[in-house]
Amino acid sequence: MINKELFESAEKTINKLKEKNLRIASAESCTGGMVSSFITSVSGVSNVFEMGLCSYSCRIKNEILGVKESTLEKYGAVSKETAKEMAENIKRISGADLGVSVTGAAGPDGTEGHPPGYVFISVSGNNGTIVKLLNIEPLSRNFVRESAVLELFKLINIYIEEL
Repeated sequence: MINKELFESAEKTINKLKEKNLRIASAESCTGGMVSSFITSVSGVSNVFEMGLCSYSCRIKNEILGVKESTLEKYGAVSKETAKEMAENIKRISGADLGVSVTGAAGPDGTEGHPPGYVFISVSGNNGTIVKLLNIEPLSRNFVRESAVLELFKLINIYIEEL
């Protein structure tokens, strides 16, 4: 069953992108494609959604998404630096106006010494890149993932409103 709040948030985001004539691309890790899934659940999204990449492993983050090996080694996959590079690089790779990303620890166990619910989201566009740390209550793995996606849609909307 689809989460109504998430679908409505995705729909609001897509409508704002359409109004501003902006295209978006996503790079995800801990959400495993959930951002892309909710974006593409909205009718008429093909005019604004360029691509979604689920880069779960560090190898894919580096080799396909272009996150620097030095960033991954120094800061880890769950870091503001990695989230920033993911958003900036998916924007560049896709040619979209906005690149968005999410990386973190969904649970039930921690990742790289970070507790479940420790998630970074990022939006990158011509006005720069925003990275936000979320400390989501780890009620369940899916709760962390859905909460991260919802917060990412909120951050996208804030970014668009400021354009």
